[in-house]
Amino acid sequence: MKPYLNIPFLPEDRYVEFLTGCIEDLDSIHFSLLHNQRNLDSRIQVEPGIARQTNLGYLKRLSGPKKYALLNSRFYPPDMLLEKDGLVPLIHDLEYYLDHGVLDGLIYCDHYLIQALAERDPEVAARLEAVPGVNMMLDSLPKIEFQLNYIQATGFKSPAKIILDRSLNRNLDGLAAVCLELRQQLPDIRIEVLANEGCLAFCPFKLSHDAYISLANMTGHDHTHAINCSLGCIRLLGEQPYRILQSPFIRPEDIDLYLFHVDTIKLCGRTLGASFLINAITAYRNRNYNGNLLDLMDAMAWLADRLYVDNRLLSFDFANILSLCDNRCDCCGFCQELFATITHELPMTIQDLRTTAD
Repeated sequence: MKPYLNIPFLPEDRYVEFLTGCIEDLDSIHFSLLHNQRNLDSRIQVEPGIARQTNLGYLKRLSGPKKYALLNSRFYPPDMLLEKDGLVPLIHDLEYYLDHGVLDGLIYCDHYLIQALAERDPEVAARLEAVPGVNMMLDSLPKIEFQLNYIQATGFKSPAKIILDRSLNRNLDGLAAVCLELRQQLPDIRIEVLANEGCLAFCPFKLSHDAYISLANMTGHDHTHAINCSLGCIRLLGEQPYRILQSPFIRPEDIDLYLFHVDTIKLCGRTLGASFLINAITAYRNRNYNGNLLDLMDAMAWLADRLYVDNRLLSFDFANILSLCDNRCDCCGFCQELFATITHELPMTIQDLRTTAD
């Protein structure tokens, strides 16, 4: 079988060693520029900075999969884009990885950024694919074609793949239709979907959340968790936890249903660490998981020690059933009834930190 997974990269011995053992299934790897002075991707950066040489050494151990740098913040400081030397450190980083053969493209969400990069250094741009991130929410052929035209106009290489909006995960007919159009009109482009984000269905907070992450990375003050607890998704899921089942995730057991239409499956969760990623990648490679479904979900990981969603109790046609949803929750009740059947609350536990304290 062809490689079918796009997975996060972490510069850690144990994790990279694990990845070398499943390299045949890895289509691509996405990684953060942790050594850059600015936080450039769409996650609050909590990792300590590391040397470029260290990052490079780990990436070189993973020969085969394509490698993409994450520049997918919703927006960037205007001075970075407009000042003469604002992009110089980033361009030097991109050149460094290009010259060492461990960079094929970048994942972006701010078109201002790729426009500015292409104008500052057209030669670097011409060597890199510009791949629209999942938060560009591409869900139709016209959107994709226009985006490809905009990319081409900058001077960046056209992307070898397109990742579709997660909303299509719960609309199999719509997914099939979009993929068929793409195969007919853009036969050389590969198609990808995101499996384990675990965000709310059609999340009303998503765009603002992305913006708050960008703001936090610019200012160094992170209020995203507090906002989500008091006003956002964490509060909503606490009040209506059955909405977990409405989330457009793809279970490990269902990926072959999607691989009938798409080429690759993206997994996320790099801020949750190596153990989380090893568990998730193993489950999706095995196409089976016998534990708590929340242990595989990036955005719902905070709930995994409070609630057990028994993945074994979800039926083989789970994805097909939810794909028939008409979104009229007020007169349905299916998700609430199913949720009550397959979940139970977990007892509160207190982590033993005595060894850490010593």
